[in-house]
Amino acid sequence: MMTGATMAQTPVASAQQAYLTPERVFADPALSGPGAGGVKLSPDGTLLTWLKPKDSDHNIQDLWAVPVKGGEPFLLVDANSLSSADKALSEAEKSRRERMRVSARGVVAYEWSENSQSILLPLDGDIYLVDRASKKVSRLTETAGDEVDAKLSPKGGAVAFVRDQTLYLKDLKGGTETQLSPKGEGTTTYATAEFIAEEELDRHTGYWWSPLATQIVYQKTDESGVDIAQRVEIGGEGVKIIDQRYPFAGKPNAVVELYVKTLGGGDVKVDLGSNPDIYLARVNWAKDGKSFYVQRLSRDQHTLDLLQVDPVTGVSKVILSEESDTWVELHDDFRLLADGSFIWSSERDGNKHVYSYGSDGKLIRQVTHGDWPVDKLADINEKTGELYFEASKETPIEHGLYKVSYKTPGEPVALTKAGGWWAASVSGGGAAFIGSYSDPQTPPQSALYDGTGKRLRWIEENKLDAKHPYYPYKDAYSQPEFGELTAADGEKLEYYLLKPRGFDPAKKYPVIVSIYGGPAAKTVKKTWVSPATRLWQEAGYIVFSLDNRGTPGRSVKFGRSIYKSFGGPDIDDQIMGANWLKTLPYVDADHIGITGWSQGGFVTLMAMTAKDTPFAAGAAGAPPSQWQLYDTAYTERYMSTPQDNPKGYAGGDVLNRIDNLKPGALMLMHGMADDNVQLTNSTRVMAALQKKGVPFELMLYPGERHGLKGNERNLQKFRLQLDFFNRKLKARS
Repeated sequence: MMTGATMAQTPVASAQQAYLTPERVFADPALSGPGAGGVKLSPDGTLLTWLKPKDSDHNIQDLWAVPVKGGEPFLLVDANSLSSADKALSEAEKSRRERMRVSARGVVAYEWSENSQSILLPLDGDIYLVDRASKKVSRLTETAGDEVDAKLSPKGGAVAFVRDQTLYLKDLKGGTETQLSPKGEGTTTYATAEFIAEEELDRHTGYWWSPLATQIVYQKTDESGVDIAQRVEIGGEGVKIIDQRYPFAGKPNAVVELYVKTLGGGDVKVDLGSNPDIYLARVNWAKDGKSFYVQRLSRDQHTLDLLQVDPVTGVSKVILSEESDTWVELHDDFRLLADGSFIWSSERDGNKHVYSYGSDGKLIRQVTHGDWPVDKLADINEKTGELYFEASKETPIEHGLYKVSYKTPGEPVALTKAGGWWAASVSGGGAAFIGSYSDPQTPPQSALYDGTGKRLRWIEENKLDAKHPYYPYKDAYSQPEFGELTAADGEKLEYYLLKPRGFDPAKKYPVIVSIYGGPAAKTVKKTWVSPATRLWQEAGYIVFSLDNRGTPGRSVKFGRSIYKSFGGPDIDDQIMGANWLKTLPYVDADHIGITGWSQGGFVTLMAMTAKDTPFAAGAAGAPPSQWQLYDTAYTERYMSTPQDNPKGYAGGDVLNRIDNLKPGALMLMHGMADDNVQLTNSTRVMAALQKKGVPFELMLYPGERHGLKGNERNLQKFRLQLDFFNRKLKARS
């Protein structure tokens, strides 16, 4: 966009004179500086690789590399040399990327071979192999269909992938291609994670190589019983009718079966139990390949069973069960040790903690303790008996990496500094980790660290110096103020507050409450503040965000507060937060707005339709407006079924309280091709308001799914919201 490109190159005299504009924020290069995503250390520990957006187009990623022991970063694969950004993706690939929240084009994923000599590179529906020494890129597939979810065999001699709902194997030496599963067609697919697994169970594959590369476990999915939702996909160039199999809450799910394929031999069906109405949550092979393990989640999500399976016979047995009267939270913390024992996480003591089990599934000991939850297990060192994990141990608004002995547990040792938010990828049994860090004054950085936390080298320092794109603005906007409020049941709620540029405590300011408010994400963290959020400060608003009960990263009691009651404690907390804002001497109590997307859109709708709401205006994006219209796994986890919890579903239906909405106080936004929160959620609100004669504002996005992609659309969305809130919230003279 010409305006953004011009402003990006315009020098600014000083930080005091600089001010952010929407045109600059939503333009390239990104104001937060260069990012490094998907960082990996080669198996031999000598080369670091990562995905880096192009300076000229943040939506296209290249593959970069740098030697661990010195040398300059270099471009390993230029995405533009392999594929055009204009290439149309198949519906399967589009859906997979949507489920994985991948919005970029170019190189979006890659996999190192075990011998560190090559890199597998899926790109826009085709598969490439990069030779590390020569940097030569070889194309492995060139067909009319897309190759999806490609994986190298553990020995590196073959690559498996899914094409046209069918699992295939390609031999890298001879080039021969073999069909491994039966042919998928119609509502039957093989080796692909079903919609629910990808969207709600965080499982994005449907097949698993054995460690010796002699067998593959794959799933068969039958969607014939799943309701068809005729989705009208409206784009700028036309309209398509898509018959999407969508499992609405309380309705049938896909039926999933599991098979073991022996290469060169036959298939064996795995015994998953007598009840087909279950979720296939996880699959993990034992290191010796003599067994594998399946996590089977009950439909009501009250029971999670760990099954040990014989890959020769398919016979299974339950060796561990987790149970809850609300829901069992899935995780990726299952780690098998060489002697057959394993590490596992559980919330049984009121917080998620790590436990050690024998090979028979009997508890050996609890490893971590305390009034804080483990976020995730990062790595294990069997020689030293130590495990590495991430947690918000000291405070919910910070996050770090720790280690502790699982044999003689003691107080965990922090490997990262306090004061911000860390994410870590640990390798070599804790010998090194790739650490990503940010805080409100430090844009996202990434580096390689040794096992003690000593930095070995930068990957992307992203130093906020005079060369950094955000440098002219770094002193112009105040940092967030963090604090706590107390919910009705005594739980502490974290918040942050940003004051407008040039804040004068003697004046009164309107407020934008920016929220998500659901169990999938929290917003109050000591991380870098997005320049897009800073735009509200520039526009003269206070920005406020509160993590209500039900948001993640806290105790079981805190998270389960919203069980069977979306639209209950979550909304009560947001209203309490707004009423607290009204007590601040510098807040314009009559001009508080609220905005959010997805579940944040739901919270916005419910807050705006609460009786005597403190909110004067709300902008709701892609909001679930009735939970019967959302999918089984997510909705039933938190709300049970409509048949079991009719009162809870009625309480979470915005139409049952729509009479409380003030005329002209709502703006709705929705993608016209949304396959997650379908457009029906918004159209039913539109119809109800029109029937009642209540004016509202509306913006629909042709061709867009659940999230908006691209600088231009997000620039338009911000301008739209700014115009809306300026008209609704700015006090008139």
